[in-house]
Amino acid sequence: MAIRTMVNPLGAVLLALLSVATLGLGAQAAPLARTSTGRVEGLALPSGVARFAGIPFAAPPVGTRRWKPPQPAAAWTGVRPAVRFADQCMQARPFSDMVFRNDGTSEDCLYLNVWTSSSGATSKMPVLVYFYGGGFIAGDGSEPRYDGEAMARRGIVVVTLSYRLGIFGSFAHPDLAAESSVRATGNYGLMDQTAALRWVKANISGFGGDPSRVTIAGESAGSFSVSAQMASPMARGLFAGAIGESGSLLNERSTVATAERARQDGEKFARVVGAPSLAQLRALSAHELLAASSRDDVPRFGACIDGAFLPESPNAIFARGTQARVPLLAGWNSEEMSGQSLVREPTAAALDSALQRIFGARAGEARAVYGGSTTLEVAQAATDLASDQWIVYGTWKWLEEQSRIAPVYRYYFARARPAPVVPERPRAPTPWSSIPRGANHSAEIEYAMGNLSGNPVYAWTDADRAVSATMMSYFENFIKTGTPNGAGLPTWPVGKADASGTVQRMRIDVQSGAEPEPRARYLFLKATATAR
Repeated sequence: MAIRTMVNPLGAVLLALLSVATLGLGAQAAPLARTSTGRVEGLALPSGVARFAGIPFAAPPVGTRRWKPPQPAAAWTGVRPAVRFADQCMQARPFSDMVFRNDGTSEDCLYLNVWTSSSGATSKMPVLVYFYGGGFIAGDGSEPRYDGEAMARRGIVVVTLSYRLGIFGSFAHPDLAAESSVRATGNYGLMDQTAALRWVKANISGFGGDPSRVTIAGESAGSFSVSAQMASPMARGLFAGAIGESGSLLNERSTVATAERARQDGEKFARVVGAPSLAQLRALSAHELLAASSRDDVPRFGACIDGAFLPESPNAIFARGTQARVPLLAGWNSEEMSGQSLVREPTAAALDSALQRIFGARAGEARAVYGGSTTLEVAQAATDLASDQWIVYGTWKWLEEQSRIAPVYRYYFARARPAPVVPERPRAPTPWSSIPRGANHSAEIEYAMGNLSGNPVYAWTDADRAVSATMMSYFENFIKTGTPNGAGLPTWPVGKADASGTVQRMRIDVQSGAEPEPRARYLFLKATATAR
């Protein structure tokens, strides 16, 4: 890599001496790769992995491109530096556990990052494309918990990306549909993900990846995104496998808005914020628009049946079996939601009251699957129900539907994080203080991606590192072969009901192993939701 000449002669001499000393210690040449829009120069990490950060996969969605499907990125001449993460997409800061490795937010945010251990374009390694979580309102591909270095060291090319969030990624309006060539509006953030997958198909061979062996994965909103990409005809043929961690768009009561509802909400938003035309909405600065979308008196936007990315509801697509016919590995954590959200005290009386409030005349049936008498049993039952209602049931239904057309592998992540390095301030005791915590929502990410050391908040132990090694190996095998099974690991059965109706899942913990799924809970929720 050429050394720039400095004006200060002494500085030039010092820099030259430092460079010679560094080369003497075995410094690696900066990695180069060629894409369809130009060459990029990345960063050689000490592990031997090359990281390319901030590569544009689409044009900046600004000005008249705000609320349009992603457009092709412009080409460049020469070599483009790819050593810094690009700005994250416009967002507030609703989640305290998010850490970013870039300078800030921008509406110009459609960039991706690649980690690879390949030294050339002939390696044909499998590829993992990971969508971050954050409720479709926050998150970024630069977060350390999604870092791809550890997986790249295992012979996988890893890609993370940014996609439009909140009002920028999901806004729908009749005038947007009118100006669209396909008469559709909304789902722009999901289309950003699809555009990144198209970029991967066209370019990943230049980083040593095999475009025919792409697995998409994500957690929470990222997992919802994986289910959306599986449902969308726009993404068909762009990936060969899927991993979902806690969440899907499937549910008995779909959270995907109809086109009519989404467009009505768009008209209401424009009217309330005093910018009734598209020209006025696009004239607002990104920060003005973000602030306006946070008001309490405006609608919130999410995925919708736009007629293009989603021609109909994901429920209907999966029920008919026209989704992507790929193997799916998916599951959830042992405490996605605390039982405290349902019962103030973990007592049998409090649980009975909650079941009566939620299920009415069917409370007795609910008690059969969410019952308990001791404090610990009641706490577990309340936590199970809160978790199931929020995110587990939808993930279960996703697995159920996919199991009709492709192999599925179900997991239950039960390893709770260790205590923080810095002890938390003592709090006033509550009726729940003595209840052991489970694995909370998002706790599995660092384990699955091999990034425990990137999270200094917790006092990780050898047991945690062993759990991480196990989960990484399962993910690695699935990405490489379409099955999580491999040498030295407990056998992970395919998650399809046997003749007795029993379904097996993999419990991931210090002692991992297959166990029967508590199927009665989910069948009960399906029956009660369908009856409403």
